[in-house]
Amino acid sequence: MSNPAVVAIDGPAGAGKSTISRRVAERLGFLYIDTGAMYRCVALAASRAGVPLEDDAKITSLAESIRIQFSARCQEVFLDGEDVTQAIREPRVSDAASRVSKIPGVRQAMVEEQRRIARGEPVVMEGRDIGTVVFPNAPVKIFLTAEPMERARRRASELEAKGVNADIGEIARQIEERDYRDANRSDSPMVQAADAVRLDTSNLSLDEVEEAILDIAATRLKLSKNEGVQ
Repeated sequence: MSNPAVVAIDGPAGAGKSTISRRVAERLGFLYIDTGAMYRCVALAASRAGVPLEDDAKITSLAESIRIQFSARCQEVFLDGEDVTQAIREPRVSDAASRVSKIPGVRQAMVEEQRRIARGEPVVMEGRDIGTVVFPNAPVKIFLTAEPMERARRRASELEAKGVNADIGEIARQIEERDYRDANRSDSPMVQAADAVRLDTSNLSLDEVEEAILDIAATRLKLSKNEGVQ
């Protein structure tokens, strides 16, 4: 599976993938796809339907039946027509999303949808296995990471900016558990692709990370890093 213009950005929770991916997509004029939001939608749907996270068959069936849509540049996420942009970012949904994402049937359903969305148009797609599973032949692969406590601090800041009380210790614990599950699941574990460029953002500004990725994209896609800027 390949696409002539795919920028695949993988990495653990809190590394800055969403913010950077949006900025890079805007600079290049590419479509931004947040695959993590898709698994969050499955988790939210399961919670609302009262489906136990251990029931693989029911959650897979749910994943195959729900409708997930993104607005322009993924500013809003819709689940069966409802705007769930804020609801899917709650800590409990984040934790549940990691659990449902390890279910093979759910991953298959989401990967097929991701490929369908990206088919025929240039994309910046971020997640956990974009460069290894969804688009293994993507010309641009980035593995974005940061120190665990820095990632927890960033997530806490995001939540507090939205008026949500954040316990940085609890967030750090959830991130550690999620990292372990994501890296050790049997189906599509989170690993750095052999040909991906690793970027540790712990001590880098957003501008520095953005420019680094644009430089890589410009080289590998043979275009100006300012191409597509509106």
